[in-house]
Amino acid sequence: MRTSLMFAMPVVLLSAVVSAQDGAKEKSPAVLENDTAKISYMIGLKFGSDVKGAGLELDMAAFGAAVDDMLKDREPALTQEQMAEVQNVLRERMAAKQKELQEKSDAEAAAFLSANGARPEVKTTASGLQYEALTEGTGPMPKETDTVSVHYKGSLLDGTVFDSSYDRGEPANFKVNGLIPGWVEALQLMKVGSKWKLFIPSELGYGDGGTRGIPPGATLVFEMELLEIKASEQPAGGDNAQGGDSQTITIQ
Repeated sequence: MRTSLMFAMPVVLLSAVVSAQDGAKEKSPAVLENDTAKISYMIGLKFGSDVKGAGLELDMAAFGAAVDDMLKDREPALTQEQMAEVQNVLRERMAAKQKELQEKSDAEAAAFLSANGARPEVKTTASGLQYEALTEGTGPMPKETDTVSVHYKGSLLDGTVFDSSYDRGEPANFKVNGLIPGWVEALQLMKVGSKWKLFIPSELGYGDGGTRGIPPGATLVFEMELLEIKASEQPAGGDNAQGGDSQTITIQ
């Protein structure tokens, strides 16, 4: 295992462990009497988190035997040819699982947007973008070529926040035509001073590819305040309203 991975692992694990502790869980029976045991357990947590996230089913006896064989330099129980065949089986299972999850996500998104669009305070455009005006401003409306200053919070349908200028304590500046289609459309409908809640179908967001922190096919929810239209300048700000060729910004 590379040293860089080992140093990064505690940071990666922290969010997974905190997430696991959010609800009532059965307490682990593991006894960790020394640092080696704790390191081993930490590596196991990371691997277990990855396996769970991928929706894979493991035979723990076979898994433990494989790790033991590798550490003790034994001849593997599978030949190279057999492992190649198993890799194909694994790929097929993962593809089937991904398809199942995608179909479930699509159905949930369609049901949400249908119910949400029926609310009288929500407007739906021809593209499928939905928005709710929380506050209507009185200023000018930006053009596609303008740079705007906005405050925003982006979340998934389950409430998971993936990006927020509020958390960073300062608004973000964006070139309107460098953003995801849902934002490009919404911003040109807003007046400066407006605060809207956007409901963006995946085809107006990140589509089936997703992006870091946003799964494939995700419907996005944004609370957004249009603060001002700025003179042309280099945009700077958050990550998750931006589309294909726009500059990359780190998710906070």
